[in-house]
Amino acid sequence: MAGNPFSRRRSARPLAALVAGLCVMLGAPAVATAQVWVPAWLASPMPWRNELAANGAPPLLTDVTLRQDLLMASAASAVRIRFSNELGEAPLVIGRAEAGPRGEAAQVLRFDGATHVAIPPGSFTLSDPLTVAVPAYAELTVVAYLPEETRPAVRLGPVRIASGDHMPADDAPLLRGQGVVSAVLAERPTVPAAVIVAIGDSITEGGSTTLGAHRAWPHQLGRRLEETCPGGFVVVNAGIGGNMVVSDGRSPALMSRLERDVLAMPGVTHVVLMAGLNDVRQKGASRDRAGAGVDEVAAGYRRAAETLQAHHIKVVGGVLTPILASPVAEPAIPGPTTDDKRRSLNALIRQGDIFDGVIDFEVALDDPARPGRIRPGAHREDSYHPNDEGHRLMAEVIDADIFVSVPCSPSRS
Repeated sequence: MAGNPFSRRRSARPLAALVAGLCVMLGAPAVATAQVWVPAWLASPMPWRNELAANGAPPLLTDVTLRQDLLMASAASAVRIRFSNELGEAPLVIGRAEAGPRGEAAQVLRFDGATHVAIPPGSFTLSDPLTVAVPAYAELTVVAYLPEETRPAVRLGPVRIASGDHMPADDAPLLRGQGVVSAVLAERPTVPAAVIVAIGDSITEGGSTTLGAHRAWPHQLGRRLEETCPGGFVVVNAGIGGNMVVSDGRSPALMSRLERDVLAMPGVTHVVLMAGLNDVRQKGASRDRAGAGVDEVAAGYRRAAETLQAHHIKVVGGVLTPILASPVAEPAIPGPTTDDKRRSLNALIRQGDIFDGVIDFEVALDDPARPGRIRPGAHREDSYHPNDEGHRLMAEVIDADIFVSVPCSPSRS
């Protein structure tokens, strides 16, 4: 197995050194046994929100085992698991961790040979390589025993919890809560034609889809591309509910997390960026503040695109989805409405002078009978977030050739 450029723990490592290491790995001359690493699953760090307590779980995780079943966007012959405490408030102590294909025997994860690790706030830990065969779009089960009081600091997703050092069973309650795994890196023999990171807010994260069914649009797109072009594409999801382009909210602003969530991942070729609705929506309990202006968000788009393009990553802009049927009534305050600003941003995105390409998610979801609203059967109760069907429509509107002109040609490393 080829060497890996990732350090086990990172707090302030210069990005240039990391990128240089990745270039050495991905640009090495072809040899018969060469392997490459790609991100096969992502979950962006976010501050602890105590969401598990609302789901009936303990408010703090102490002496429990946390289980996550992660959908692999690439086949793997070996994996490395990235445990994040980058936005944590206290050390993250992992007493034991295991991983394996769901339904099969798990193997112990090691960290520089040790079976336990303490990750200080502001850092992450990458496990030693674990030899395991996992097909594309199969689930990898990762469990972590947390002996000490823990506030997980990774985005919301499906988790199962058991008391003590015991694997949570398949019939344990599936909860929506924060996890401790921020990435799974997969070893494979070929370089994909495209490694795509979808970044944005809850509409990319897929928090309004069926919990544990992996039906967010990036997952549905990845499955479709894998069926038509096995091994040609990797699509991973860096969406966070509530995310904004230019301001911090419940999570760091999109611009501020590009290095950690995109540039630090190996082999990324494309980003699909769809965000801005949370910026321009009216703010405050009574919706009496106007939110960000169009020019401010557009400037954020340009900064994000220029940052990624400087690292030879193509950026595809996602047209913002309909919002008119949202039940949150907007008071009559001076200035443009949220939907006015959404339409202005969409016009800028469609002009094509910010991004390298455009995906028209509005066309995918718009109700022809009531423009500006999501079509019937494609939204949740709030009429704002797409459901499983809405995410299917979003995935179906994307053509593979927006990423590469000859998609079914993953190259040898």
